[in-house]
Amino acid sequence: MKQLKYLFFPVLMIVFATLSSCGNIKNSKYITIGMVDGWAEDVAMTHVAKAILDQQGYHVIIQKASTDMILASMNNEDTDLFMGVWLPYTHAKKLAKFPELMHLGTNYNNGRIGLVVPEYIPVHSIEELNQHQNQFSHTIIGIEKGAGLTTGTDKAIAEYKLDSKQINSSTIAMITELQNAIQRKQWIVVAGWQPHWMFGKMKLKFLDDPKKVFGEAEQIKTYARKSFSKDHPELATFFSNLHFNDENMSDLLMKMEYSKNKEATAKKWVEDHADLVNVWLNKK
Repeated sequence: MKQLKYLFFPVLMIVFATLSSCGNIKNSKYITIGMVDGWAEDVAMTHVAKAILDQQGYHVIIQKASTDMILASMNNEDTDLFMGVWLPYTHAKKLAKFPELMHLGTNYNNGRIGLVVPEYIPVHSIEELNQHQNQFSHTIIGIEKGAGLTTGTDKAIAEYKLDSKQINSSTIAMITELQNAIQRKQWIVVAGWQPHWMFGKMKLKFLDDPKKVFGEAEQIKTYARKSFSKDHPELATFFSNLHFNDENMSDLLMKMEYSKNKEATAKKWVEDHADLVNVWLNKK
């Protein structure tokens, strides 16, 4: 029993040390970034941020989840950041549930969501869809259930009284359907967004939205848990500086799309854009 007592005490001290270390992880070099896998721009920006922070000596952990789960995790102080918040329309209601989350910066200014068709289809407005429902098979190919774009598409179906049903699966499935339809010159309408590599790879167009159901130009923003700026003021400054324009966003998305190793591609992109990265890091 005496031997057990001597063994127990060191083990207990190790446990306390481990717990203490976990408790201080928010102030350590470990950074957790939420990411929605399948969102091309979120995946690209997150990997670029990781590549930069890795160079600065941080250990970045990417947590893949839905928007709702990421926001809730940040609200619980379990996830540090999310770079994929679309405002003022797509994620406004989701974000309103967590008023203590902190806005750090705007990553991209010219975001857009809506209904998208191949350029060869002679339809230009959502209002025209009912005239061609047989060609479209009375369907709109959507993305994941629960996405802001999915909610917007359901609203558009109701507002425009479309004789259509939204088919939801995943972003990858939507793009596959789109690519297959284009190869066969078939009629298809999908729920899409920009920035996305598919606009660089395929000839596509947004349908006009005269009722503004999908809103107008959106910004993609980074939000953080409420204590992040206090724990990491230097990183709060970095994320407030991080910003992509149309040219470098398009370049990044196309490189990531053709990449078999996103971490390596992001690292190379960071090396090739050292001047821009130094501005983000306040080194120039």
